[in-house]
Amino acid sequence: MTNARQSTVVMDEAAIKKAIVRMAHEVIERHPNLDSVVILGIQKKGVELARELASLIKKFSGHHIPYGTLDISFHRDDLDKRLPTPEPTDLPCDIGGRTIILVDDVLFSGRTVRAAFDALHHYGRPGRIQLAVLVDRGHRELPIAPDYVGKNIPTAKEEKVCVTMNAVTVERL
Repeated sequence: MTNARQSTVVMDEAAIKKAIVRMAHEVIERHPNLDSVVILGIQKKGVELARELASLIKKFSGHHIPYGTLDISFHRDDLDKRLPTPEPTDLPCDIGGRTIILVDDVLFSGRTVRAAFDALHHYGRPGRIQLAVLVDRGHRELPIAPDYVGKNIPTAKEEKVCVTMNAVTVERL
C-alpha cells in the first residue's frame, strides 16, 4: 500500500485575486493617510503577494505605497535543523516611525512572523507593525494574529498548505 498525497484546491486564481482586492481595500480603509505605510514581503513566499497588494492599493487609492522585501533567514529559531538560504532584503525607505505591513502567504505557527520582527528591528524601529496573510491555517505556537486575512482555512497540523498565485491547495497524506 502506498501513501499518495491527496491535494484539494481550496482557493482558485479568482478567489485569490478577490481576497487580495479585499485586503487592499481594508488597508486603505484603516489608513486614511497612507503616507506612513510601507509594505514588506517576507522572503520568499510573501514577496509576490506584497507586490500585488501594493499595486492594488495604488490602483484603488491613487497613492504609491513603498514596497520592499525582508529576509528572515538568520533570525529563525530552527537554524540548528536547516541551513538557511538567504534572499535579498530590499527596504524602499527608512522604516523608523512608519507603519510596516508584513506580508506572507500562510500563517501557521507564528515563528516566521517572530523572525520577521527580529529581522525588521535590525533596520530601525517602526511606529507600528501589521500582518497581512493570504491564508491563516491556525495552529499558532506564539501569540501572533494577522490584521488582514485573505481566508481562514482550518487544517490538521500534519497537512501542508501550498500557495501559488494560481491556487491554494491543502495536501493530505
